Amino acid sequence: MDTERISCVVADDHPALLAAVSDFLEENSYDVVAAHANCRDVVEAVRTAQPDVAVLDYRMPGRSGVDLIKDVLAASANTRIVVYTGDGTTELAAEVLGAGARAILLKQAPIEDLLRAIRAASGGSRYVDPLLAPDSQSAKVVLTKREREVLELVAAGHGQREIGRRLAIGTETVRAHLQKVRKRLSATTSTQAVAKAMRLGLLE
Repeated sequence: MDTERISCVVADDHPALLAAVSDFLEENSYDVVAAHANCRDVVEAVRTAQPDVAVLDYRMPGRSGVDLIKDVLAASANTRIVVYTGDGTTELAAEVLGAGARAILLKQAPIEDLLRAIRAASGGSRYVDPLLAPDSQSAKVVLTKREREVLELVAAGHGQREIGRRLAIGTETVRAHLQKVRKRLSATTSTQAVAKAMRLGLLE
């Protein structure tokens, strides 16, 4: 399905994120027909617009995530649902997919991944954030002691030069460690690597 023909309803109870996601989709040639911060308006918008895709925050006040998924599908059986959540587990992924969602993505993932999730869902496929997949390669990542030390200092807000000073290693060595960590965690930035490592329990 061509992205220019994909219509979307977006739901999130955080106004700034709701606006950011809606704007991002519009900039990438998706048609955002409605954006709402409460479950009742979301369901009504889906019933009225019959969008191709509904991008739903999993934790919205007044309705459980599973119930919201079911309500949206009851309002429009042909709408494909992408769950966009700030936290999740393998069990949650199985739960939302079992309820009828086609995709689930963590909010700390690169926002470009949202386009992949929507394309997959609109095409009838499933998309699961790599960190929530049962057989995720990322879930088997093992960091060396030094790599973990470097990443913990990144998480504390230190730059590469300061990390090198604290660990008595060169800046190039710090950079090499971070490059290896990003590759192991399939992260494009050190910040994303920190987020993934924390979710996997690799950092204290």
